[in-house]
Amino acid sequence: MTVDHRTRIDGEQEAQPAAEVFASVLPDAFATHAELLERAVRAIDPPPLAIEVGPDVCTLSTRDGRVVVQSGDRGDGLRLRLDDARLADLLSDQVTVTGWWTNGTLDLDGRFEDLLDWWLLLRGACDGVAPHVAGDVALVDAEGAPLDLTRSFVPDDPLDEIGDFLQRAGFVHIRGLFTEDEMAAVSRDMDAAAPTYTNGDGSSWWARLDTGEDRLVRMQGFDERSATTAALMADERFLRLGDLTGDGHEWGTMPGNRIEALFKPIGVVEGISDIPWHKDCALGRHAFDCSFTTVGISVTGADAVSGQLRAVAGSHRALLWPMLHPEDGCDLPAVDLPTATGDVTVHLSCTLHMAQAPVTRERRVLYTSFRLPLRGSAAEAEARERLRAIREAAPIEAPV
Repeated sequence: MTVDHRTRIDGEQEAQPAAEVFASVLPDAFATHAELLERAVRAIDPPPLAIEVGPDVCTLSTRDGRVVVQSGDRGDGLRLRLDDARLADLLSDQVTVTGWWTNGTLDLDGRFEDLLDWWLLLRGACDGVAPHVAGDVALVDAEGAPLDLTRSFVPDDPLDEIGDFLQRAGFVHIRGLFTEDEMAAVSRDMDAAAPTYTNGDGSSWWARLDTGEDRLVRMQGFDERSATTAALMADERFLRLGDLTGDGHEWGTMPGNRIEALFKPIGVVEGISDIPWHKDCALGRHAFDCSFTTVGISVTGADAVSGQLRAVAGSHRALLWPMLHPEDGCDLPAVDLPTATGDVTVHLSCTLHMAQAPVTRERRVLYTSFRLPLRGSAAEAEARERLRAIREAAPIEAPV
């Protein structure tokens, strides 16, 4: 079992002229994976998409369960305008169409939802992965029984059992990893650190409340301002979470922002605080970085009225829209993850998740991540050697 799904390395791909991409690269990719994509093509059946790069235009359309690539603009449908570099970034997964939509640089005529459908088919053709169709992901345990998605663990549970659940569900809840006294000390450090951040400093996020007040909601590099947090990050209780999947995940590989402290206030009307449904790779680079693990440490408890995390079980094993409300045509279940003070949640970067907005009391939480070792490093080689012996012991459908 592994959650290392990286298939690309930075620096390996070069931009090709659009005329070459339209004449051979795209037709070859869709032809090679035609059988793999057929179920998704028939299920999605998007309207034609014209991709324009300067004077070069090609049209993607569907016919009898296949994607057809033709030169020129072949009629009414979507129209996406790019340049050679952006086309290369899209095909190599440096960016997604969601990334362009989010930063305001998407140049599209037509419905964004239809473009997302084409993005699924493009990713499938470029990466050899079938887009998700209802029923593709089985949420079962090692014996084939339905996975108990309400299950939680305690720190003394065997690490391989916790890791197995994480790999099957895409998330896991561990109760009482830290004590209430430790979390109270972290909370005091958050109060003490808050005045050292200012709006626009590049190391904090701010939001506007319905009262008109601007509130600090995220403090980056928090371990540098909290000795308590720095000590917890060096504690074996925490560090052993890097061994959940056997892939050699490492903590602290993002100097300057190893851990963030979040305030979750009530009544946010502007700014990024309570993030809607998304995958952490929604903006791009899934093929370069996934899957890393994100750890949420509950400084205060959380539930449906105080900012709890929710996750879509099995979504890390499904090529879906990277920002998708699960009630909109997704057959995978959304799961609430209420926590008590000192609990932690762990989710994979490919897992669809969201943070509910607090409505009765505010929440405090720390977020940090364990990253995969650099490709070709000794740490990665050691992790691969460990995985070789166990990979077939309890097979799980390969995630995308």
